[in-house]
Amino acid sequence: MAVMLDIQGLTRRFGAMTAADHVTLAVEECEVFGLLGPNGAGKSTTIKMLTTLLPPSEGTALIDGYDLIRQASSVRRVIGYVPQALSADASLTGYENLLIFARLYDLPRREHKERTRFALEYMGLGDAGDRLVGTYSGGMIRRLEVAQALLHRPRVLFLDEPTTGLDPVARRAVWDHLTELRAQTGMTIFLTTHYMEEADNLCQRVAIMSHSHVVAVGSPADLKASIDTPDATLDDVFAHYTGDTLITSGGDFRETARSRRTARRVG
Repeated sequence: MAVMLDIQGLTRRFGAMTAADHVTLAVEECEVFGLLGPNGAGKSTTIKMLTTLLPPSEGTALIDGYDLIRQASSVRRVIGYVPQALSADASLTGYENLLIFARLYDLPRREHKERTRFALEYMGLGDAGDRLVGTYSGGMIRRLEVAQALLHRPRVLFLDEPTTGLDPVARRAVWDHLTELRAQTGMTIFLTTHYMEEADNLCQRVAIMSHSHVVAVGSPADLKASIDTPDATLDDVFAHYTGDTLITSGGDFRETARSRRTARRVG
């Protein structure tokens, strides 16, 4: 299997603080790869560097063969990104939100309508496309944001805590659509999450970050076998390598927005 993301010594400093310290990872084509860690560990900083939103202080990466620093515009053409922060406008319809992104991606105008309607249908929002996003549930908002990121048919999809603020039913719906998407397109998915059951069930491999460093990498099964705990869970692995515990939450549009603002402040 070809390597889709070849990350070498990626580092980001903010003054005297190092948010991500020499992150080195290899993610294979078609893989679902999870980046786990407590708030402040450096997960979001790492994703922001990989999506060209933050320049690295040191190190580099190849994404689908393109150099993150020297070929940033080419990298942006082959990736999709769903951030923690709400990227959907509540005052517009789902369809209108997608049209804006079609223009931002500089898609041919003749393809806007077809791609937008297809993305809505693909993410199970065909009947809701003409409704204001302010009336959507948290799960519908997240599926709309994934649809936005898929409009230009990227090779790699980055998801930064994609189910924060969602109830278990909405989380399942989002992941069912993403699992189907990967099976049909062979897309590589790189995600962060605080839900260990998501990582355990969905990821072929995970990396655990703590205090800006990657401290463990492997399949969930291998990582569980690496600690001296009978019948270990991924929560046990997380606690072993980071010394931290996790919390969960759920909600609708307002609660989703509030949860993501909080996560952005502390993560």
